[in-house]
Amino acid sequence: MTHYSALTVHQINKHYQDGSRQIDVIRDLSFNVAAGKSISVTGPSGSGKSTLLNALAGLVELDDGDITLEIEDRIFSYRAANERARTAFRRQHIGYVYQFFNLVPTLTVLENVRLPARLNRRPDLEAHASTLLSDFGLSDRLHDFPEKLSGGEQQRVAVARAVLLKPPLLLADEPTGNLDSENSAQIADLLFSSCRDQNIMLVLATHSHDIAAMADTRLHLDARPSSSLAPE
Repeated sequence: MTHYSALTVHQINKHYQDGSRQIDVIRDLSFNVAAGKSISVTGPSGSGKSTLLNALAGLVELDDGDITLEIEDRIFSYRAANERARTAFRRQHIGYVYQFFNLVPTLTVLENVRLPARLNRRPDLEAHASTLLSDFGLSDRLHDFPEKLSGGEQQRVAVARAVLLKPPLLLADEPTGNLDSENSAQIADLLFSSCRDQNIMLVLATHSHDIAAMADTRLHLDARPSSSLAPE
């Protein structure tokens, strides 16, 4: 079994230009996440939560600092990698769960979950998709299309798709923001338990204080670029 080591965020900065004005979205932010551990990111709209998750996914280039992901004896530096290398790394090693599910409407539930295995040429994991969906209570939905599913069911499919490859890092951007309270609690439990059981690092952005409190560590981003990090 592969053992993943750590995510390290070291003094990262990201700003955007608005005409002659520089907007600092992230400033001098540092934190670590160990294998199987979780961190929740809270803060008001505009505080940089989504920017941070996109930076962790390698979708946003940093202005300063670095993010590294250690996998066994290999350390991947985001700053040292070009866009093509970051894309390949993300596809293989990072799972992402979005607020609005982002399922492919023309694929069935089973085909959606199998998609990462096919993109990464991992036929050994395709068979695992149906088992995973059964574990998530969706064994009777395998051949349905997303439009036939409830919001909670669609998000369970999205979580299954994100964890199929057992990535070292899973990012979740407001994964319960489009769900009612009952489904929100179920999805949160599913995310945290799946990551703990599979030794996956979880970084979750949320407006919910109850869900944020489920994480091992909480990171609060202020509307201004300062931030505070507090263990639970």
